[in-house]
Amino acid sequence: MCGIFGYTGKKEAQGLVLEGLKHLEYRGYDSSGIAVLNGARHISVKKTDGKIRKLEEILKVHPLKGTTAIGHTRWATHGTPSPHNAHPHLDGESEIAVVHNGIIENYFDLKKTLEEEGIRFQSETDTEVIVHLVAKHYKGILENAVRRALKELRGTFAIAVMTSHESGKIVAAKLDSPLVLGLGKGENFLASDVSAVLTHTNRVIYLENGEMVTLTGEEFKITNFAGKAVSRKPVVIDWDVTRAQKGGFEHFMLKEIFEQPDILAAILKERVTGTRIHFDELKIPAAQLKRIKRILIIACGTAYHAGLTAKYIFEEFTDIPVSVDTSSEFRYRNAVIDKNTLLIAISQSGETADTLAGLREAKKKKALTLTLCNVLGSSLSREAKGVIYTHAGPEIAVASTKAYTAQLAVLYLLALYFAQIGAGSSKKITPALKEFMHIPVLMRKILDSYKRNESQWRDNAHDFSQRRKNAPNFFLYLGRHINYPNALEGALKLKEISYIPAEGYAAGEMKHGPIALIDENPWVICLAPKSKTYDKMISNIQEIRARSGCVIPIVTEGDEEIKKLNPIYIIQIPEVSEIFSPLLTVIPLQLIAYTMAREFGRDIDQPRNLAKSVTVE
Repeated sequence: MCGIFGYTGKKEAQGLVLEGLKHLEYRGYDSSGIAVLNGARHISVKKTDGKIRKLEEILKVHPLKGTTAIGHTRWATHGTPSPHNAHPHLDGESEIAVVHNGIIENYFDLKKTLEEEGIRFQSETDTEVIVHLVAKHYKGILENAVRRALKELRGTFAIAVMTSHESGKIVAAKLDSPLVLGLGKGENFLASDVSAVLTHTNRVIYLENGEMVTLTGEEFKITNFAGKAVSRKPVVIDWDVTRAQKGGFEHFMLKEIFEQPDILAAILKERVTGTRIHFDELKIPAAQLKRIKRILIIACGTAYHAGLTAKYIFEEFTDIPVSVDTSSEFRYRNAVIDKNTLLIAISQSGETADTLAGLREAKKKKALTLTLCNVLGSSLSREAKGVIYTHAGPEIAVASTKAYTAQLAVLYLLALYFAQIGAGSSKKITPALKEFMHIPVLMRKILDSYKRNESQWRDNAHDFSQRRKNAPNFFLYLGRHINYPNALEGALKLKEISYIPAEGYAAGEMKHGPIALIDENPWVICLAPKSKTYDKMISNIQEIRARSGCVIPIVTEGDEEIKKLNPIYIIQIPEVSEIFSPLLTVIPLQLIAYTMAREFGRDIDQPRNLAKSVTVE
C-alpha cells in the first residue's frame, strides 16, 4: 500500500512525479504530496488530503521548480487522511524529506525518545520518526545517515530520502515493501510499481530486501544495509503502459472484465502445445513435483477464492490432497508441513505481505514453494523456488477481475500438468484441454449478451436502488461444489465497489442460519448451472421463493425448470462441464457488482478504504 515515485535528471520533475503518482494511485488515495529539490538548496513541498487530481490543481497555481523530486500517494495506517499526515515529511529544519510505504512497528518508542531530545512532531504518522532519525545522524553524506537510521527501525518499509545539502541525489531503501528502479539516459526513476516508470523506460532493477540505492541522473549504486556493494543487471520489461489505458471503456474495471477472453486465450496458447502443458519459467523439475504428497495453497481476498476453487480442480484431475488457507491465518499457526509439501502462494501483485510471510514460514519448514503471480520480478516470484506468471497485464481497477480468471486458468493447467507427469489420470487430459480451449469463446458470448442487454442490467440495478430507499437491503450469494468459491467472490466484488452488504454461502448451509434473513428484501444470487448439484440448487431456490425472496439465478442456456419459479431476472451462460463452469459464472457476478456500483455512483476503480496491493499487515 501507498505509492512512491522519485525522479532525478535534467527535466523539470514536478510533472513527471505527478504522472508517476497517477499510475500508482491504485495503491492508496487518501492523500498525496510532492517534495522538489531546486537549485537554491531548498526543498519545496506541497501536499493535500484527497486524490492526486487535488494535488495537481494546487500545483497548477503554485508550481514547484526543480529537477529532483520524490512524491507519494497514501493509504492511511497511522493518522487520519489530512494534509499534515500526508507525505513527504520534513525534518525540523526543512532540509530533509522522506516518503515511506510500510509500517514502523517501534515508532512509538522512537517518537518518545526523539521528543525527549527536543524534537517537535508535526503529524500523527509513524513515518515522521524516519526523517527525524535521518536528520539526527546526518553529517554531510545522506547514505550514511539513512543507513544509521535504518538500524533503529523495526517493521516494513520502502523509503525515499533527499536533502537540500546534496543536489540531484535520492537515497532509497527497502524491507518487505516493493521498490523498483527505472534506468533512463541522463535520468533515473524510483517507484513502488514497474507500471509507473514504463512511459519513460523499460529497463528496471528490483531492489531486494535489505538493500539501499543511491540515485543521481547519471548513475546508481546499490548496497546492502551494511554498505557492501551489490551488482545486479537490469531487467527489460516487454509490455508498455498503453495496456493500462481504458481503451474507450467508462471504467478500468469494465475494460478488464472484457479483456478476460483474450487473456485466457493467450494463456492457453502460451502454455499448451497439442496435448502437452508446459511452464517454461517454472524452475521446479517434474521429478521433484512427482514426489509431492500434499499441496497447501495460501492467498488473500480474491486470490484466496481462486485457491478454494483450485482445491476442487486438483481433486478432479489429480490424486494429491489439497488444503487452502488464508495467508493471514496460515502465518500464525503451526502448520504441519514438510519437504513433501508443495506450498502454492497466489498473489496478483506478488507483494501481498501476509502471503509473502506465509511463504517464508513454509520455506523454514523445508516445503517446496511455488508462486502464481502477475508481476514480473515481484518479491514472491523472487523468493519462491518456482514461479508461474499469469500474464494478465496490468490490472488497474482495485477490484480484481481479470487477474482472478487468469489465476484460475493457470491453476487448471497446473492440475492437468500434475496429471501429465503422473500424479493423476492422464486419460482426462485430452478431453479437458479440448473443452478448455473453447472457454474463451464462451466467455465472449456472455460479454456480448451483456452488451446487447445492458439497459436491462441497468434497469434491474435501478429497481434494487429504489427498493433500498424503503427498507434495508442486501445481497445473498449461494453456490455449491466448485461454484461455492464464486459465491464468495461475487459477494466480495459487490461489497468492494458498491458498499452494499453481501454474504456468500455454500447453498447447503442456507438452512443452518442464513435462511433467517430471507424475506422480500434481499436479492439472492443463485449459481445454478447444469451440474451434479443442480437439483439441490432448485430446492434452495424453492425455499427462498416460498419466503418471498427475490432470486436472480445464473443458469445454463435453455434452462426451463428455473423459469417456473418466477425469478426476477435470469442470467444465462453457455453450456459447459461443471468443472469449468467457474470461469463462466464469475463473469455475471463481476458485471452485477459493476452495474450496482455504477447505479449508486460509486468510484468503481478506486473504492474507498481499499488499495490494490496490500503490502502491510
